[in-house]
Amino acid sequence: MTAPIPRDIPDLPAIPGIPGFLPSSVPATAVVEPMRRRLATVFRLLVALLAAGAVTIDLVLGSPLRVLSYFTIQSNILLALVMVLAARRAWAARRPLASGLTGAALLYVATTGLVYHLLLANASSPFSMTGDAASPTGWHAVTNFVLHTITPIAAALDWLLLTAPGSLHLRQAAAWLLYPLAYLAFSLARAELLPAGTPARYLYPFLDVELHGYKEVLGNALLIGLSLYALAVLLVALDHVRPNAVRHRAHHRAKTGFRLQPQVG
Repeated sequence: MTAPIPRDIPDLPAIPGIPGFLPSSVPATAVVEPMRRRLATVFRLLVALLAAGAVTIDLVLGSPLRVLSYFTIQSNILLALVMVLAARRAWAARRPLASGLTGAALLYVATTGLVYHLLLANASSPFSMTGDAASPTGWHAVTNFVLHTITPIAAALDWLLLTAPGSLHLRQAAAWLLYPLAYLAFSLARAELLPAGTPARYLYPFLDVELHGYKEVLGNALLIGLSLYALAVLLVALDHVRPNAVRHRAHHRAKTGFRLQPQVG
């Protein structure tokens, strides 16, 4: 004989379901201790010192206003500032600088080197400056070599070996052309404000309106601008296919089995 089922059994509480795991972004610093990038720091400080030192010598030896008007000087000043900021972040193991800024500095100083070696220092170029004046000597020769050869190569090495790839974007290429366009306007306006016969009235022979006229000068500027844009696109493309030397070195330094790595600059 079975006992009657009581009618006043309270309803059992519902069994709560097992909560799902919520997505969580774990900072890399919680897995791998941030590491100072001493090599990148030292290299970038040396590049900044070279660029700043060469610019300073040119300012001392020449007319400061005229010296500061050259694209070469301006691009190297920007490179020195970017290298100092990037060195500081590498030493503190912080996030890298914005790729738009570092990419612009690389593009401008690379343009400085290419224009000098392909157009200005090339005897076969229609804009060659090799026959206009004697070759620079003394400190002028040193700064000329540093600003047109050493710093462009150093900037390229920093980008290839000490900077993580994949940060440059095609949309940045057009924005990078704004400064060269502003420099063209500045250079032509400066020449119009200076009296005829002023030394270095036109800073570059392909911008010499007295010799070529505005039509040809603007045509030269257009060709150089298109070449600069093509160079910017090439840098972006190479940035997305080159190997990641930074991650490779960080992987060998890490002492943990986790694969997460801190973002470095």
